[in-house]
Amino acid sequence: MSLVDLVMPKLGESIMEATILKWHKKPGDTIKQDETVLDIATDKVDSEVPSTAEGVIEEILFKENDVVPIGTVIAKIRVGANAAVSNNQPAPAQKKEEYEEAKVVEEIPYQPVVSSQLAVGSGQSSDNKIRFYSPLVLNIAQQEGIGMAELENIPGTGQDGRVSKKDILAYVANKGAGSQPQQVSQQPQTVAIAAPEQQTTNNKPQTEYQAPVVFTGNVEVIEMDRMRKLIAKHMVDSKHTSAHVTSFAECDVTGLVMWREKVKKDFEKREGEKITYTPLFIEAIVKCIKKYPMLSSSVDGDKIIIKKDLNIGMATALPSGNLIVPVIKNADQLNLTGLTKQVNGLANAARTGKLRPDDTTGGTFTLTNVGTFGSIMGTPIINQPQVAIMAVGAIKKRPMVIETPQGDSIAIRHMMYISLSYDHRIIDGALGSTFLNAVSKELENFDVNRTI
Repeated sequence: MSLVDLVMPKLGESIMEATILKWHKKPGDTIKQDETVLDIATDKVDSEVPSTAEGVIEEILFKENDVVPIGTVIAKIRVGANAAVSNNQPAPAQKKEEYEEAKVVEEIPYQPVVSSQLAVGSGQSSDNKIRFYSPLVLNIAQQEGIGMAELENIPGTGQDGRVSKKDILAYVANKGAGSQPQQVSQQPQTVAIAAPEQQTTNNKPQTEYQAPVVFTGNVEVIEMDRMRKLIAKHMVDSKHTSAHVTSFAECDVTGLVMWREKVKKDFEKREGEKITYTPLFIEAIVKCIKKYPMLSSSVDGDKIIIKKDLNIGMATALPSGNLIVPVIKNADQLNLTGLTKQVNGLANAARTGKLRPDDTTGGTFTLTNVGTFGSIMGTPIINQPQVAIMAVGAIKKRPMVIETPQGDSIAIRHMMYISLSYDHRIIDGALGSTFLNAVSKELENFDVNRTI
């Protein structure tokens, strides 16, 4: 008989933690290899975690809704001839030291943001024991204007009465719903944390806590769903990571529009797929990245990592209103028919919740079509760890001056604005604008006589 660790699987190079949504097994349950043990969620996609061995669930180390770093042991499976036990048999007692270690991992997210003013020492609880707070709890307290004296009075459901993320969020929600918080004196206190001291990303000195915002008048307060919270965090993190610059270009896509109108019925009849503008845009982007490979890269400290596998992400709207970015792998190796099938397949999987974890990882460049919603242009935020993202606006008919051998004339043309947001740490204005104009020319010079 032996114990096998079930760890939080790696779901992509940019995914460092996942949230446990639901356990399908409990201690004492038998499990087969590759049978689903639990459901997890990241900022990109929900997924199932299969068992890596056949046996009996010995113990579960994390609860539902816990955020767990990738690679962390989340459960133990007993394997061997004597593995089978009754479902009613409790899991073997865990040593206190091991349990303490597991709880520390549970309460510390992968990249905590901690106020350096809060994490200065050790505070005493009412029973004269040191009360530990995770960096995540301290950060939430700082953002919500909760002083340390008030934090000390929040009841905790964690080990030894620790305040978990769930506890402090419930406390904040109760305050927002109109419950009056307990009045406590704002006496300076110090706190011990279960992680090395981290510097805050906010360079402004934290001299005092701000009181929670009180909304007056006719308002409706809506709690963000899990995905929206993660999107919000990643957007802010991206702005803090990259020096964003956005360039714009205008392109005449009349030839492209006319060609698509001419072939779309025959294409759908032959391939069983509708051809949209997205694969045409991706095709042009891929051709230009081959000329300017720096646009498909990432930054690692003072090193630039050029990605030669061109994996193009495409922002896709979900029924909930949130966005997800499925990735077309090796887009440069696909013809237009292949790109069309990939685009349609991933878009449908996203809208029906059938994306796999691998479908949203490994992107090296992202395209977002803001024109789908009627916008003529946009300034998108870079999808980390990439260094550039392109937005295409709505195609509009406009009168334009056309240069001909016989002289200038005015004609109705299909015009579109495209924009490129790029990381100014490694891509300067010359390269960014040159690449953008190259894409514009690729679209303008589309071969109207091509066959597929």
